[in-house]
Amino acid sequence: MSLVWVPVTIGAASLQVARNALQRGLLTGAGPWGATLVRFLFGLPFSALFAAVAWSLTAHPAPHFATGFWLACALGGAAQITATAAMLVSMRRSTFALGTAFQQSSIPLAAVMGLVLGEPLRAGAWAGIGLVTAGLFALAWPRGRETPRDWSAALLGLVAGAGFALSSNAYRQAALTLDHAHPVLAAQITVFTVQAMQSSVLSAWLAARDRRALWVAVTSVRSSLPAGFFGAAASGLWFTAFALSPAGPVRAVGVCEMPIAALAGRRLFAERLSTAQIGAALVVAAGVVLAAVG
Repeated sequence: MSLVWVPVTIGAASLQVARNALQRGLLTGAGPWGATLVRFLFGLPFSALFAAVAWSLTAHPAPHFATGFWLACALGGAAQITATAAMLVSMRRSTFALGTAFQQSSIPLAAVMGLVLGEPLRAGAWAGIGLVTAGLFALAWPRGRETPRDWSAALLGLVAGAGFALSSNAYRQAALTLDHAHPVLAAQITVFTVQAMQSSVLSAWLAARDRRALWVAVTSVRSSLPAGFFGAAASGLWFTAFALSPAGPVRAVGVCEMPIAALAGRRLFAERLSTAQIGAALVVAAGVVLAAVG
């Protein structure tokens, strides 16, 4: 298997940290759903641009938009909305770095879902995913006098991980259904389609249920526009990686966002990790290497 998807995934994870940091800053005013909307609504113009560029650089007939493509986009979009909101609340209840770590439960879940879809992994990849899972469990374990409420961040991270695992596999199936021979073009069209669905549905829901959150999300242009750009760019790279490789290994390599998030949390939010947490993160890093080359 070509390893082109590895640098693509690393780029996606790096951009994702920047987007998450900007979204987290919107939580107080816009709430989790308003902050979630930002990545889709303000990312839509950029994803349209990326799709147009990919289309212009690919000389072949128009893709075939089958029913399976629309269903996979809708399923993945709904799962991603739920996962994003859960991840943002998890970050608020723990730290930026740990919230990022908790949602990496998507790794083993994505691998298992890939099995259901007929995409088995080699033994080395499963060993790497096992190490990642063990490291994440160590990160989530409460320390000292932490209360049951502290578990809520990990549980929300598990919800986020399940949502991201489901959306990862759904997006891979959508891209493969659309155009198996041109993964980059298929990925960019899938990103635009999904974000258009997500923006429409979530905007309508907030207009009916929480107009204040919708207003804050739409008017916070200084934070929302950069978050939209980073979100669209990250999604374009994630979807390309999913079109090139099964979702399990892609999610495993995507854990490289953890040290980036730890640095961002320290600089932006004055957060620190304990020695035990750093050790667990190193176990996760070793698992990532195994998952990528196994």
